[in-house]
Amino acid sequence: MAGNLLLVFCLFFIAVCNGNSSPSVAYVSYDNGKFIIAESSKPTNIIATGLFRNEVNTTGWSFLNLTTSADYDNEDQAYAAGLVEGFMTADLIKMQWHNTIEGYCEKPYTAYCTRLQDYLQQNLDWMNMMISKSKYDPYWNMVKLYLIQVSGLSDGYFYSQLHRTGKPTTNIDPMGLYFMQVGGDLEDLEEALHKPTKSRVLGSGSCSALVKLLPGAKDLFVSHDTWSSYMSMLRILKKYDFPFHNPLDIIVPGWAMTFSSYPGTLLSGDDYYLLSSGMVSMETTIGNSNNSIWDYVNPRGTVPEGIRTMVSNRLAKTGKEWGEVFRQWNSGTYNNQWMIVDYKQFVVGKEDMTGLLFVLEQIPGLIVSEDMTQWLLNQTYWGSYNVPYFAAVFKGSGMPAMVKRYGDWFTWDKTPRALIFKRDHHKVVDLNSMIKLMRYNDYTHDPLSRCNCTPPYSAENAISARCDLNPANGQYPISALGHRSHGGTDMKVTSAELFQKHTFVAVSGPTADQQPPFQWSKADFESGCPHDGHPDLFNFDPIKFDGSTDFLPYP
Repeated sequence: MAGNLLLVFCLFFIAVCNGNSSPSVAYVSYDNGKFIIAESSKPTNIIATGLFRNEVNTTGWSFLNLTTSADYDNEDQAYAAGLVEGFMTADLIKMQWHNTIEGYCEKPYTAYCTRLQDYLQQNLDWMNMMISKSKYDPYWNMVKLYLIQVSGLSDGYFYSQLHRTGKPTTNIDPMGLYFMQVGGDLEDLEEALHKPTKSRVLGSGSCSALVKLLPGAKDLFVSHDTWSSYMSMLRILKKYDFPFHNPLDIIVPGWAMTFSSYPGTLLSGDDYYLLSSGMVSMETTIGNSNNSIWDYVNPRGTVPEGIRTMVSNRLAKTGKEWGEVFRQWNSGTYNNQWMIVDYKQFVVGKEDMTGLLFVLEQIPGLIVSEDMTQWLLNQTYWGSYNVPYFAAVFKGSGMPAMVKRYGDWFTWDKTPRALIFKRDHHKVVDLNSMIKLMRYNDYTHDPLSRCNCTPPYSAENAISARCDLNPANGQYPISALGHRSHGGTDMKVTSAELFQKHTFVAVSGPTADQQPPFQWSKADFESGCPHDGHPDLFNFDPIKFDGSTDFLPYP
């Protein structure tokens, strides 16, 4: 039996790596006290079903649809969901680990990696203590389910080697696949734990986002560009359909979500989520440049940002509720500006809506949030571009000192992307023009892309960055504006109509609208940037993702 399973897995591995024309299917069932993974035939007692399709070479994306059965308790659902995902995407997880994590902490650990391991373990121990004493608390139940899903992910990943599964547990290895769940937190943990050499590039952008209300409230678009290292461009679009119950036996509002993600990551990471509660949650990173507040980062009394995000996504019914859940147990890591758009409040033609846009910003020791619906109605757009809006957060994160030293580039209203959004948002009249704006980068011709640089512009100063195009021998006042493997790695957008179908439009890879497509074999940093599993050329058309593995062409 073990040999047959290994053969099946090897055939699956070959099919996935070459791009399959039809989805692969796997099931997790429960029989005689054991969790069983099946592919060849549909078993009875199914807890979780996974559909997976790899179209990375044709669309830039792979697609994963996971559903669990409400006939089983939450813990079994969470474990089974992780199990089937780890099993079906094992090859991609291995490549993603090699591309983005391998070498970061390898034994024998450096002093920093030892501190990091200790921090993560202490934090897991504290969360497990809170879980054990808060049996009927919906918040800690959702934290518990996330950690159990990670344990399933790990068991599914190693299934082909061990030919066995385990049982739901929250006792997980902080340096195993859990490490992929805290990738967003690492940049700030490097600062708080005094890593000698930091990954953070001074001033580096990390995502652009835009909420655009058309005149007369004709439509509402919500869009996001991920900005990241090009090594991270092995991507999965996912739908999770998990009918978890809270302790009162009521299905949680965010029982289903469609989102952009990565192999081995049980959250988005970008972040961009369409939720069954009727909301979209997304963020851009604002970071922290005030060294005096890193003391707020503590392994006890905090929950990592990504876990708090998923808990909020599941439990909240409104933007305000989302913020109330999220502000609990602030980790002070992966510090972002969050935008929660409640499509339940949007009515075509109505221009006196309330509760439509909720904005929240986090830094160590401080979270500020506000209903920004009136702003959206007055301005018809909300742009987000890695700079805090709220005065207390702007000041608390050390931004005034950055402005004093480096100028308007670090301001909220005069940084290049703020000015581009202000100038061009009115050009958005339909979904096509929204996509065009979110993929915009005409840095050699746009005066707003200019800088005190040689040459006098930077491809970072655009809605979708292309730092690979900046000359390697150029001169730049801050390293973020220079030549590197970094840029806008995707675009996602939904509309009022698409959202009702849990659907968004997505484009994979750096923008090629005004610039040549990115190609690994032509990049001067190819040898130093692992990119296993990536297409060589990123030149893909938009697709529509409705949560299924049968992606749809756009338009």
